[in-house]
Formats: sequence, C-alpha cells, structure tokens
Amino acid sequence: MAGSFLDSLTERYSTLTRSEKKLAGYIFANSTEVQYLSINSLAECSGVSEATITRFCQKMGLLGYNNLKIALAKSDYSFNQRQQVSETMAEHPKTDDALGTISRELFDSYVLSIRETIEQLSPDSFNRAVDLLSNARHVYCFGQGAGMVMAMETSALFSTISPNFVHISDSHLQIIHTALATSEDVILFFSYSGSTKDVQELLNLARERSVPIILITHFPNSPAAELAEVTLVCGYNENPIHAGSVSAKMGQLLLIDCLFQAFCSNNPQETLASRVAVSEAVSRKLL
Repeated sequence: MAGSFLDSLTERYSTLTRSEKKLAGYIFANSTEVQYLSINSLAECSGVSEATITRFCQKMGLLGYNNLKIALAKSDYSFNQRQQVSETMAEHPKTDDALGTISRELFDSYVLSIRETIEQLSPDSFNRAVDLLSNARHVYCFGQGAGMVMAMETSALFSTISPNFVHISDSHLQIIHTALATSEDVILFFSYSGSTKDVQELLNLARERSVPIILITHFPNSPAAELAEVTLVCGYNENPIHAGSVSAKMGQLLLIDCLFQAFCSNNPQETLASRVAVSEAVSRKLL
C-alpha cells in the first residue's frame, strides 16, 4: 500500500469526512513536505485537528501518524530512485564516474545542511544557550536514536575543557538523572523530530524540576520545543526512510562546534588551564 499511498487515497477520497478531505487535499499538494512535519505542525498547516489526522491514518489502514510519513516517503523514494537512474544513465551511460557522482551529491547535501543551519541560527537563542552552558553545575548531554550520537560527540568535545559535561545513553538512567537534577543544571537534548514519547516524558520531568533545557532539533514548533528554554534549529530535511543520515548530522555538528568555541571564549582562563592539563595527561599515553 505504501508504494501507492496517494493512489489509495484517491480511491478512498469519497469515503472521507469533510475535515479528512481537507487534510487529504493538503497532503496531495504537499506530499513531500508532510514527511518532515510533526503532527501538530501538520494540523496547523492543514487547518484540521490532531484528532482528525489520527482518525485519517486509521481510516487509511495505518497504525499512526509516523506510518503516514513513512508511506509518503516510500512513494517519493520509489519515484526519485527511478528518476535518478534515468538521469544517471543519461549523464553517465557507462557509469564510469559513479564514485564522483556520489561524492559530489553528498558534498552538496553537507553544504546545504550547514547553510540552512546558519540561516536559521538566532543570535539571541545561541547566546542564551552559551550562557546556560557556561554557568551550569552539570550539563547532561542527552539524545535518543541518532541524537544519541550527537550527544556523545558533544560530551566528548566539551570534556576536553570541562568536567561538567556528562553523556548518558540509557533512557532509564536519563530519567533518573533528570529526576535528581536542579535549576543549577542544564539538559542539552538532541532530537531531530522533537516529537517522540520518550523525549516528551523526559523534558516534561525536567520542566517540573525547573531544569533549563537546550534543544537541538529540526522542528522549532515541535512538542519538545515548547518545553525548551532555548531551541537551536539544525538544517536539512530528512525523511523517515533516510533517518540518521550524515547530511542531517552536519548541521548539528556545526551547532556543537559553535557552542564549544563560544564556551571557550567565555571561559578563557579555565579553557587554557584545562587544555594544558589534558595535553600533558594525553602525552604520557603516547609511545
């Protein structure tokens, strides 16, 4: 069904309610964009309620909203694959330059991710995030799924200049540390969608305990963003089939590095002393 979801929707259109037809019309006109929207964003854009979207998914034989996005992504993927094969065959009949083509396309996607991140970066939000990190007793670097890799990278980088950055990968331990955190701590959370149940549960707990939250996400209007004190937006649209792509991570890596450089500038003496101590310690491990 997924490969011909729009065909199935066309066939069933007459059985939909008025609000479901309104939603269907938006999906027909914006099938690619819908793949990148949270359910509340789609409700706002299409002018229907989240309950209508849920009923629509059930009527279409889908388990939930995420399955709708996957069905649309599969349709796009099949079409784009056929289109790319045709274009590649026309440009490189003997596919002698396959590696060159792949590397150029990836390079372009990396540059796009970084450019979009820079364009969406708010100086006020960024400066507030740096202040929170600089003054925190502990900074808990959390993420789930692909976001966990970014959280680990952040902790590893900041740990070269400060012992205050802690990475925890286990979701159960994340909840435990959040339950013990205070307003003197900060949670730095990576979630591309910002709309998973686990993220919502943890950030709700953080809000209850008045723990400041810095969220790095692609969706500034996501449920997680509503709970965050600061939201930093990373660029690059990633559909459900390509979840965890390197291209999507490039924008997040840029934000991590920008935060790190600004943190160092805010704490020059501490940074220098830490780097000297780390350098001397690491040098003893070298042969």
